[in-house]
Amino acid sequence: MANMTMLTDNYEFTMGQTYFDQGEINKKVYFDVFYRKNPFKGGYAITGGLDRIVEYIKNFKFTDKNIEFLRKKCTFSEEYLNYLKNLKFTGDIYAIPDGTVVFPNEPIITVRANIIEAQLIETALLLYFNSSTLYTTAAKRIVDAAENRPVMEFGARRGRGDEACVEAAKYAYIAGCAATSNMKSAEKYDLPFFGTMAHSLISDVGDEYTAFLNYAKSNPNNCVFLVDTYNTLKSGIPNAIKVANDYLKPNNIPFKGIRIDSGDLAYLSKEARKMLDEAGYPDAKICLSNGLNEHTIKSLIEQGACVDSFGVGDNIAAPNDIVGGVYKLVGVEEDGVVKPRIKVSDTKEKTINPHYKKVYRFYDKDTGYALGDVLAVHDEIIPTDKYVLVNPNDEFKTTTITNYNVRQLQVPIFINGELVYKVPTIEERKKYCEEEFKTIYPEIQRSLNPHEYYVDLSIKLLKLKKELILNSVNKPKRRIKV
Repeated sequence: MANMTMLTDNYEFTMGQTYFDQGEINKKVYFDVFYRKNPFKGGYAITGGLDRIVEYIKNFKFTDKNIEFLRKKCTFSEEYLNYLKNLKFTGDIYAIPDGTVVFPNEPIITVRANIIEAQLIETALLLYFNSSTLYTTAAKRIVDAAENRPVMEFGARRGRGDEACVEAAKYAYIAGCAATSNMKSAEKYDLPFFGTMAHSLISDVGDEYTAFLNYAKSNPNNCVFLVDTYNTLKSGIPNAIKVANDYLKPNNIPFKGIRIDSGDLAYLSKEARKMLDEAGYPDAKICLSNGLNEHTIKSLIEQGACVDSFGVGDNIAAPNDIVGGVYKLVGVEEDGVVKPRIKVSDTKEKTINPHYKKVYRFYDKDTGYALGDVLAVHDEIIPTDKYVLVNPNDEFKTTTITNYNVRQLQVPIFINGELVYKVPTIEERKKYCEEEFKTIYPEIQRSLNPHEYYVDLSIKLLKLKKELILNSVNKPKRRIKV
């Protein structure tokens, strides 16, 4: 990754100038990255973007060109610009690894750093987390809906920019997609790739049989024919079968299958299966595409569609939703002691969970399913025999659990500015994501009306949050003379 240090917002620099002028450059602060609502009205999100954050922090340094731009275009002091010129990240970052199932309001990333360092990296951290998590979550929902049928990511032309579509293909693969059509992503990340043909190959010739035959001769190892250019059942499939009979079978070339990209996909796939079987090609596969998402895929399967794989484009590469991750100050160090900070809002959902925290996940020892997550103050000790889960929205709702294993979700990524985390390979992340998903109850995985997963606060943290809210509400307003 290139140096992206300037990938930040103007207000990060202006606040930095203020901190610098106030002599706060060594002030240690804590920020959390979290999100408030699951995308797609779902029951979960799948983390992504940590690999990009690692590369960003490793390359964090203002160049002479950057400083000259700031000098010419802004009104920052020379002392502040000299500080920026020599700045590098010296703090700590803890994060939940890519491919983990996560839920609203729990800290995905925690930053402990000098206040200017922590402020300047905000924009990039949110960009990488929000975009990558959106791709991963969208793809995982689609892969889950496909019920073990391969899903190919076809979304490059609908992506939100060249780099975005390359990254979308990568995170789609981590989430479980079998392959991508994006050759740049395949080359960069060594991903499996797949593609057949477009309607233009057929309409250019004007005759399906000739187009299919030409394609088979040029691509004998990839004989999957697009059969819906004119009439799927009366023209496309019969011509595909004819080419298989006339050319593929005599030359011992496998007839791999067909793709249907329009029309009533459930009906057409069932009729196509009959035709292929009757023609003696039971091994020829049927791929369905055309604006598919998790809901249409689920519907197709429920309707008995004869489908072996799916091709999905814009609903992975350009999903119609956001993750909405935010970056909030939760603590400040004073004389080596962490002092909690809170942002209180008239909207209950926007009142943050304060303090330097750790997030723990409890697993049932018998089933392996996750029972719930708990946010706790960083120095709390979590018992291993019995724990009381407390609903932060109604503290009278409690659940006592026993017979569990507990795991701290965040792991150290940078300590004192040094990378201490080995980023897993893409294949390792793909396998990790698959195994993580197995620990989540099916009711939470539902694409429609999922069960809400427990994310609770420890009794200590809940009490602290209430005290801080009460103090904020009752704090006397100071009148300042100007």
